[in-house]
Amino acid sequence: PLLLLPGNVRGAIFIMTAGMIFTAGSGFVKELGGEITVWQILLIRQATMTITVLPVIAKNFPDALRTKSLTLQFVRVVFAMIAMVGSFLAIQHMPLADATALSFAKSLFVTIFAIVLLKEVAGLSRWAATLIGFGGVLVIVQPSADGVDIYALYALAGAAGAAMVSVIIRHLSQFDRSITILSYQALLVGAVMLPLGIYHWVWPSPLQWAMMLGIGVLSVGGQFCNIAGYRAGEASAVAPLDYAR
Repeated sequence: PLLLLPGNVRGAIFIMTAGMIFTAGSGFVKELGGEITVWQILLIRQATMTITVLPVIAKNFPDALRTKSLTLQFVRVVFAMIAMVGSFLAIQHMPLADATALSFAKSLFVTIFAIVLLKEVAGLSRWAATLIGFGGVLVIVQPSADGVDIYALYALAGAAGAAMVSVIIRHLSQFDRSITILSYQALLVGAVMLPLGIYHWVWPSPLQWAMMLGIGVLSVGGQFCNIAGYRAGEASAVAPLDYAR
């Protein structure tokens, strides 16, 4: 029955599901923030993701790693790192509600990037919603003569990075499989995070291990839903459904 629904409706369902999954992961990141660094969390997250997708990669090897745009896969990984580091730092050092609210700027950036890069057409209503949304961002950031909270800027950088990832996924998913897109992120981000995670390593408690592993498992599920959502619907149409968080 899901396949009978219009593309944007299917995309919306997947994006809303991904939002709920990622919100649960954010709660774990916040809880870990007092003692475990972002680098260690990301290392375990990527290791968990890699282990999770490894059987699928092995079963479909070498097709699982066969992409029509290796350059775009690398570019996506760079922006994914910006998105994860920026958002995780914000979650750890800001009230969770504020960090989550600022992460919603992703939808605003997606609309702009999709119009500029994917040549999607956005009507007056989407432009109006985008402008109002950025007004809301200013209310939360509250720039003043004393400057802006550096972690609020990290949150916005993370949102912009996540938006670029979404737009790239929208393009990649037209010719690469979901497992291919996810595999490159799991392997390449993990390779970059390995030395940083080891350098900042603090031995976790059993509960902290469980939460870090949970972040990895939730990330895999959320990524699959995200990829499916942007494959099914227009990026500028389905991205605002992330507000379900």
